[in-house]
Amino acid sequence: MDLLQLRDILDDIDGQIVELYEKRMDVCKQVAEYKIQNGKKVFDKQREMEKLSKVKSLTHNDFNSRGIEELFEQIMSMSRKLQYQTLAEHGSVGKLPFIGVDELDKVKARVVFQGAEGAYSQAAMMQYFGDKINSFHVNTFREAMSAIDEGSADFAVLPIENSTAGIVSEIYDLLVEFENYIVGEQIIKVEHCLLGVPGCSIDDVKTVYSHPQSLMQSSKYLLNHDWKQISMQNNAFAARKVAEDGDKSQAAIASELAGQIYGLDVLEKGVNQEENNSTRFIIVTNQKIFRKDAKKISICFEVPHRSGSLYHMLSHFIYNNLNMCKIESRPIEDRTWEYRFFVDFEGNLADSAVKNALRGLRDEARNMKILGNY
Repeated sequence: MDLLQLRDILDDIDGQIVELYEKRMDVCKQVAEYKIQNGKKVFDKQREMEKLSKVKSLTHNDFNSRGIEELFEQIMSMSRKLQYQTLAEHGSVGKLPFIGVDELDKVKARVVFQGAEGAYSQAAMMQYFGDKINSFHVNTFREAMSAIDEGSADFAVLPIENSTAGIVSEIYDLLVEFENYIVGEQIIKVEHCLLGVPGCSIDDVKTVYSHPQSLMQSSKYLLNHDWKQISMQNNAFAARKVAEDGDKSQAAIASELAGQIYGLDVLEKGVNQEENNSTRFIIVTNQKIFRKDAKKISICFEVPHRSGSLYHMLSHFIYNNLNMCKIESRPIEDRTWEYRFFVDFEGNLADSAVKNALRGLRDEARNMKILGNY
């Protein structure tokens, strides 16, 4: 047979496959109806494993066995998604343990941020909550999370990602550890300034203090000067040290706000080489709430340590037409080479497509957690 004849045969076989697929999905819908009436779960792992073993045994070589396994994994995945959709149509997706609110209570709130006064976290807090907000600061991210967990603060403002340096991994780990939830975000443009005591000039400077990341972000500028560089825990701490020492030979790389708070002069603005450098901060609380106009959801989950697991999780976003904005991974403590995935996607917890996707993810993933809708 020539190529055209072979293609005709393939077209005929493909038509039969489509017809059989649609018949199978019709039966799957009936299975969903039965499960709804009898209160059974959609995902039956044991049944699926038995099914895969059976269809693989029907093949005649290793290549076809692997191909059939992959094909039926996809077919059963589509079946589950149809069943989740049917559950949603019957109003059986269940209620998510989050309460929608019109606005966050910013007026009476007490807010905590990490670092000394003048930190970018404080600038993010002031931009989100306003200048008159009742606030206090702590030394570490963990202390900030503990403050809202125990109720001494209503909200915490924490940096989660920088456009040049990447994610703040500790924040991701703390979001898993604590029962705290994201309710907002604020993006701050990072413009590092060289700050000195009043009356000093750039020629007086011999030592520069700043956070290691800020020193790195300003490396091109610093290469033009033969200054000693000393790392500090936080930019604001560096500004405070320079102000307290009152030494003209010392300077800090920090925000203009830090200079205003500690009475330092701005010797030069924009010393960081990346003009589009921004940091994204999250607003966190210990309440399971979300604004009714929220448009982004953050979740995390673990997957079984086997081939294709992550793909099957992400397919819930595709099937429900949800746009995924970001995915990150973090190693799971005490489980070598296993990872927890963090996903941001567009949507609102009140949307049926979101509920449908989360239902599927919760059934199939390990330890899925909604981190917030904001």
